Amino acid sequence: FSIWTLWRIGYSARLLKTNCFRTAASNTSFPAVWMLLAQYSGRVPGLFVVVKKKNFFTMPETVEDKANLELYLPHPEVRGMTRLNREAFKRTVVVPVLKVKKEIVNTLLKSLKHTVLQRPGLKRVVEDPEDEDSRLVILDPHKISEFSLGESDQEVLKQLNVHPEVSKYNLELTYENFKSEEILRAVLPEGQEVTSGFSRVGHIAHLNLRDHQLPYRHLIGQVIIDKNPGITCVVNKTSIIDSTYRNFQMEVLAGERNLVTKVKENNITYELDFSKVYWNPRLSTEHGRIVELLKPSDVLFDVFAGIGPFAIPAAKKKCRVFANDLNPESYSWLLRNCKLNKVDNKIKAFNMDGRDFLLGPVREELSRELPLLKEEQKTSFHIVMNLPALAIEFLDVFQHLLAGEPCSAAGLPTVHCYGFSKHDDPAKDVRERAEASLGTSLDGRCSTYLVRNVAPNKEMLCISFQIPAEVLYKRPCPDGGKEPLWHLDFGLHRFRDFSEEKLKKS
Repeated sequence: FSIWTLWRIGYSARLLKTNCFRTAASNTSFPAVWMLLAQYSGRVPGLFVVVKKKNFFTMPETVEDKANLELYLPHPEVRGMTRLNREAFKRTVVVPVLKVKKEIVNTLLKSLKHTVLQRPGLKRVVEDPEDEDSRLVILDPHKISEFSLGESDQEVLKQLNVHPEVSKYNLELTYENFKSEEILRAVLPEGQEVTSGFSRVGHIAHLNLRDHQLPYRHLIGQVIIDKNPGITCVVNKTSIIDSTYRNFQMEVLAGERNLVTKVKENNITYELDFSKVYWNPRLSTEHGRIVELLKPSDVLFDVFAGIGPFAIPAAKKKCRVFANDLNPESYSWLLRNCKLNKVDNKIKAFNMDGRDFLLGPVREELSRELPLLKEEQKTSFHIVMNLPALAIEFLDVFQHLLAGEPCSAAGLPTVHCYGFSKHDDPAKDVRERAEASLGTSLDGRCSTYLVRNVAPNKEMLCISFQIPAEVLYKRPCPDGGKEPLWHLDFGLHRFRDFSEEKLKKS
């Protein structure tokens, strides 16, 4: 196994260990742990996901759940529904209840909290149609065997002077009582993958539906709106991000067609048109990680800035920022967000190709600032290149970008370049591709960071390194100004190997 593969196996093992302890703490049997793992891998139906705020909570099915699983299932006739009919989800189930004087209902609920029904959206106490001075307390049918209480519960009732007789009650369940995952599992063809997960961008829920889910897409969209307060628009991506401007085609599945929204990330507010610019809420942690590396008075060059998730927080941190994006819409929203966050006087914004930005404003600023750096100065220069599909190919720009004597090693700019990899060893793959573009080895001179898993066998990584002086500076040679042959030979050699490898893969 590669080091990368072993790391991922180790990480999975830690997850297994954590889930085992958590499951044991909740008194779930050990076989249920394996049921949980199987559900995570999608091999066993019965896992449902509750979307709460921005987090996902998984709730494993217990052995007791299987005996009364249909209690929380919508009416079977909804299977195959493509147009949402909320009335069709009504059904009546029989549940156990205790008749209790209304004066002691709260005391009973506390004493029998592990036996009383705990189901979000369902009342635990209902009126007794035959006695206005009494109430009916609904018990969890999964905890009551054959409608009779255990000895410990009966002892509690005896102390409260409550008759231990358990009665049957017809409880009506409606669309409002079911979770989104339960609704979608009941509607989609049996055995098909069900998802209620989405990315939230302001009031917009962004889905990536599979082919088998597309006939139900409008129903799925409406269910997500119904079950997630604050969501008023649901869209589905209909193409991959392959345009020049990093946006993609999308279809509005349900709700309003307003795609201009406002988001908050790391305590900073951004406005954007989701249909025209790139925004991914899953990169929030990465944006924060890079900004955390910066110090006040540092200089940041953001080559593919988008609407400003690196640039604006850096400016808030009192860094000098040069931000660029090729997309005119992104540039426009970048300017708007700079004003919104009151940093428009701290950011110089550009609307140009990334390569031209590096060869123009970046080179000019580095040529002016680096020779002035003194040993005691602690200003650092950072170049962020967040275009993972292509950014590594831009690294060749740094070859002989500057002329003259190199600055001190501490003053050399640090590059944070992003890339995708489907390689067995993604870190090695990204490093070798970066070396091919730079024309030099980065062995021992770089670090790679796993940003996120984009898709099965596809990782997004960030490689960070100081640009080596022999790459960044072009200096006159003792033999009359000829280009150093070792540098050219290494670059061509690495480029040749990389190109041949790409040809073989294609």
